[in-house]
Amino acid sequence: MNSPRSHSRRATRRLRLVAALALSITLPAQADSVTDWNALASGPVVGPRFGGPQQQARAVAIASLSVHDALNSIQSRFNTYRPVTSAPGNASPDAAVAAANRTALLAMIGALPAPPTPAEATARANAIAAINAMYDAAIGPGAPDASEAAGIAAGESAADTIIALRYADNGSGGLMPIDGSGTPNLPAYSLPPSVGVHQATPAPEFPAVTTPAFTGWVFVTPFAVTSAAQFHAPPGKIFKVTSPKYASEYNLVKSIGDARMRGAQPNSPPSDIARFWPAGGLDWNGNARLASAIRGLDRWQHARLFALLNMATADALITNMADKYTYNFWRPVTAIRWPDDGNPFTRSDPTWRPFLQTPPYPDYPCASTSMTGAAAQTLRRYFKSDAVPFTRTVNAAINPLPPPLVDLPAKTITRSYPSLSTAEQEQAMARVYSGIHFTEGCLAGLKAGNQVADWVFARYLQPK
Repeated sequence: MNSPRSHSRRATRRLRLVAALALSITLPAQADSVTDWNALASGPVVGPRFGGPQQQARAVAIASLSVHDALNSIQSRFNTYRPVTSAPGNASPDAAVAAANRTALLAMIGALPAPPTPAEATARANAIAAINAMYDAAIGPGAPDASEAAGIAAGESAADTIIALRYADNGSGGLMPIDGSGTPNLPAYSLPPSVGVHQATPAPEFPAVTTPAFTGWVFVTPFAVTSAAQFHAPPGKIFKVTSPKYASEYNLVKSIGDARMRGAQPNSPPSDIARFWPAGGLDWNGNARLASAIRGLDRWQHARLFALLNMATADALITNMADKYTYNFWRPVTAIRWPDDGNPFTRSDPTWRPFLQTPPYPDYPCASTSMTGAAAQTLRRYFKSDAVPFTRTVNAAINPLPPPLVDLPAKTITRSYPSLSTAEQEQAMARVYSGIHFTEGCLAGLKAGNQVADWVFARYLQPK
């Protein structure tokens, strides 16, 4: 039986955990140590230290799997990702969660290349401090008791096992990635300009010309799917740029994704939708925390949910980059400024600019909808329903606009979704409203993400 002192220590630790997160993260109503750490790992202090969305998805998947396996070494309720040694029955689950996260996150941060700027060095130091503060709050002052010590050992062991799958000793006492993630932009993109071929975004863009990136992400080892080509998207109908289909999609994005149109309608639903998703709506860990907050999940169930979700999104983005650099299809900003694509139903505009910044990789399929499709399908499978509602509030940053328009000010935007499919479809259209995608690529991304999630969910972390 737990003593009053044990109950008091747990209550005190929970208060410290909440305090450690309060400055940067809003917790949902039904939170526990798993959701608290997920909020930190995927949130603005720690997540961006790993790089772009592809790199962040990989890092959060590693941390989430570490947590899942650590908890199931204490109480074996779900199949683990990798074999684990059974922990003592009295091991503290919260200590295991804290140790798994801290071990995995600090190992991955330590293996990053040197910070490219002083600002990033400071941001990285702040992330390390936040992780350590969260850990200290979880364990409490003084030496860990026997339960905490057993939980710490379980968490560290699980994290070490997952880290060892993707990192090795670099010969200097540190770690280096061995899963292909260490050279995300090699080989360098070199296709010459041509009709239908992706190029660096042309000037005048904002904030500058964007060079194609993540050409090497196809070589990253997936977490669950057999290869980056397993769910290869079929060629798009829009690839035939002389076709009516292409002209229809070209003219749609040219019209509704134009920075001048969106800037002239700053508070319209399409403008808000375009800004909402990159401002935080694409944080599917946060969306999952909101959607699951009222469902009474315990730590084991939360850990399984986030491990499945992050494996699926990480693998969907590996799949996505493989397809993008197979097809190398151009973005709207290149297409619309092109002098003559040979289609009699398209008209070039050399001054056209998208509402939002064009991402640094080809159009087809869409990366953000691949991630959304994977996350939404995981939630659908987990809760056995599409009716998984959530409401999200984000703070959209200042939005630059071309002269003579005035930049849009920062804005708080709230969106509500009665179902996951509603959120998926809106996010797909958001990229068209943003002027950065053709519609077909967005829908192809959703489909591929759904397929990856189905594969992961059917084969990994099953109940015992």
